[in-house]
Amino acid sequence: MDLAARVAAAMWAEDTASAGLGMRLVAVGEGTARLEMTVRDDMVNGHGIAHGGFVFCLADSAFAFACNSRNQVTVAQACDVVFVAPARTGDLLVAEASERTTFGRNAIYDVTVTRGDEVIAEFRGRSRQLSGTIIEEQS
Repeated sequence: MDLAARVAAAMWAEDTASAGLGMRLVAVGEGTARLEMTVRDDMVNGHGIAHGGFVFCLADSAFAFACNSRNQVTVAQACDVVFVAPARTGDLLVAEASERTTFGRNAIYDVTVTRGDEVIAEFRGRSRQLSGTIIEEQS
């Protein structure tokens, strides 16, 4: 198993928030991650559409797995999201995160959330590396 997959497995084992929302980690690579989540009845707001906070959570989780994929403890400095289209109960949302650039201990990641071929949201996250690793690397 490659480093990104081992780091993701360790993170996933402790990520009760993402698991509790029904997210599934589909793929991870160096600087990338893809997660899925099906919109449940308890995730819709008074307009009958997915609450933006749940869409944000999906994108934020994909961001987290992508920016920690090199086994350096990394956290969000700032994030923003643009909601493009509504999602509804039963929709399968896919968040695809990719690293755009790194500079020193900082990086910028973009996450696109889709339903099929339709863009639901665009998320940009800025990360900061801290000291430490997620897993102990094997020699």
